[in-house]
Amino acid sequence: MISKHKCCKFMLCSISALLASAMAIAQTQPGTAGQQQQPMPQQTPPSTMGTAGAANGINDQQAMADRAFVRKALEGGNAEVQLGQLAQQKSQSDDVKQFAQKMVDDHTQLGNQMKPIAQQLGVSEPKGPSKKDKELQAKLESLSGQQFDEAYIKAMVKDHKQDLREFKDEAQTTQDPNLKQAAQQGAGVISQHLQMIEQIAQSHNVTTGKSKGSSGAQ
Repeated sequence: MISKHKCCKFMLCSISALLASAMAIAQTQPGTAGQQQQPMPQQTPPSTMGTAGAANGINDQQAMADRAFVRKALEGGNAEVQLGQLAQQKSQSDDVKQFAQKMVDDHTQLGNQMKPIAQQLGVSEPKGPSKKDKELQAKLESLSGQQFDEAYIKAMVKDHKQDLREFKDEAQTTQDPNLKQAAQQGAGVISQHLQMIEQIAQSHNVTTGKSKGSSGAQ
């Protein structure tokens, strides 16, 4: 027979073994007490860096286009003033001289309106005419009389057609309200100039080609 002491000892060992097994099973069960919950990985919201970067790129491109337009407008306006002064000296036709005087007055005013915008955009005033304008001025200085008038009229028609397109485009694309207003006003003035010089060309029988978008353009 098993003694009472040995029986109690055996029962205590069995209970300890059962408790140890139960604890081991509990630790392997998900969601039980004592188990450390692993933190759920945080879901990263969709990144907006790509959209913001694209928007900044578009804004940078437009800012560069605005500065280029302002620089060219100032440069071209100064050239119109200089060529107008030259035409007043060399032309023998009253209508050409009157047009040349209007070039001096209007483009001086347009330039004064554009200068504060240029300063705001960090655009320095041009130091002189472009290479193309220098060549045109040199050509006109070598002419006189009817030859001068014909060359000047052709140059003014060509320049104002191009200027009108550029001013209209800038007025539509720029996001700068001051520059938009200046471009719109400039387009109106240049459109009037183009109509005037085309009428002068007809009266002088100067062939300049068909005008694109000059009639009634404001």
